[in-house]
Amino acid sequence: MRRHPLFKRLPSPHELLQTRMLKPFARYLEHHSLWQFNRRSVAGGVAIGLFFGILVPFAQILLSACAAVFLRVNLPVAAFATFITNPFTFPAVYYFAYLVGGLFLSDGKHAHPAVIESHIQQTLAVHEQVLSGWFAPALDWVQSVGLQLVIGLCVLSVVTSTVGYFAVNIVWRYWVRNRWRKRRFRQR
Repeated sequence: MRRHPLFKRLPSPHELLQTRMLKPFARYLEHHSLWQFNRRSVAGGVAIGLFFGILVPFAQILLSACAAVFLRVNLPVAAFATFITNPFTFPAVYYFAYLVGGLFLSDGKHAHPAVIESHIQQTLAVHEQVLSGWFAPALDWVQSVGLQLVIGLCVLSVVTSTVGYFAVNIVWRYWVRNRWRKRRFRQR
């Protein structure tokens, strides 16, 4: 198999499967579609990675890898796409999900930024008053935004993974079409 120069220093799938940590799972990870870079496999990997990257705040790579193995899509791409949420993008993504969740609930008053800010200020005031009893007010605050955030995360993860899937397909087809046009032009 010919490898792109960018990936020459990375271990091959066969070398990865020989490691002590992955050897017990080798029979699940040997399928060729998990390591191929074709349109279907990469688009599926992006969709799975974006879905679990936004929906789940922990164990994103593990869950996306399990889903990639089950659905037979590109495993490295699925794992890498989970990095859509990282320490820098996490607050913005979750705030946006909170706003989206507010649109789907019948009571949209929570989605207004002034309400969120006043709620945060109330929680901080309680924390300042009782420094040792921080857990109960924090739990109350999380429970008050929980349903709205969960709905927003579900909607955002489904929409983002769907857009990612179709965007990869469109870009891939465009790229292949341009390569064929250039090849035909050179042959003339």
